[in-house]
Amino acid sequence: MKTRTLIAGLLASAALTFGAQAASAKTLDVVVSFTVLGDVVKNVGGDHVAVKSLVPPNGDPHEFEPSPTDAKALGAADLAFVSGDGLETWFARLAKAAGYKAKPVMVSAGIKTHEMDEDGQKVTDPHVWNSAQNVIVWVGNIEKALAAADPAAAADFKANAERYTKELSELNAYAHSKFDAIPRDRRKVLTSHDAFGYFAREYGVTFLSPLGVSTEAEPSAGGVAKLIDQIKREQVKVYFFENSNDPRLIRQIAEATGARPGGDLYPEALSAADGPTPTYVKMLRYNVDQIAAAITQ
Repeated sequence: MKTRTLIAGLLASAALTFGAQAASAKTLDVVVSFTVLGDVVKNVGGDHVAVKSLVPPNGDPHEFEPSPTDAKALGAADLAFVSGDGLETWFARLAKAAGYKAKPVMVSAGIKTHEMDEDGQKVTDPHVWNSAQNVIVWVGNIEKALAAADPAAAADFKANAERYTKELSELNAYAHSKFDAIPRDRRKVLTSHDAFGYFAREYGVTFLSPLGVSTEAEPSAGGVAKLIDQIKREQVKVYFFENSNDPRLIRQIAEATGARPGGDLYPEALSAADGPTPTYVKMLRYNVDQIAAAITQ
């Protein structure tokens, strides 16, 4: 009888323990605005999150048009993350259509942004992730939001954030090692639009482009002519296409200036899983390697 009682007690205790673990092992349904942010959230959230990116791989986060499926996903989400600073101009409309009343987590809060002139107006450059140092700020904001949503998993979020922050610090050091040895007057490239301002500030590379911070802008003929003159004057020798943008304008400018192709860059969208940049770390490292190789030829 005593043996049966002991076994029953152990089974009951095991059941309670398993039940407690199951209760704490919930998965948060998370919606993010675009793929770069989605990968960073996955790294911090680990097995505790199921992440859906609204903008797909190779997609343009400026000109994105949400679908009813996107509205349904946002409406059912436990948490939503955006970068902010004017990147996702479409998100408010989507949230209204989805009936999503919670405030999305703006992961770029706390980052020192900079402003640019665009058509005579001051606009904030939203492309903060093109500096690994800025993404470390993202990680802190993401960890805090996830821990608030699932306190039982807070220790896991903290450990994931610390591991990933170390990886980002190493990535930042790698980028500096590639560019710091190259003379500054050779660190000049032509790209489709102004998406590399924070990359430029962190790693000392000059980027020229016919479009401003948003691909929705329409460049004037006079502006393009001035850019061509500047490229010739500053002897910019290489140009890059961007994976999420129309290449026709940049190709025309390159033909007018004699700049040579450097390949593709991934400034604001990851590639598909079988592409060269399926994660943020691989994306930034790829861009660093492409640019550094092109300007040292």
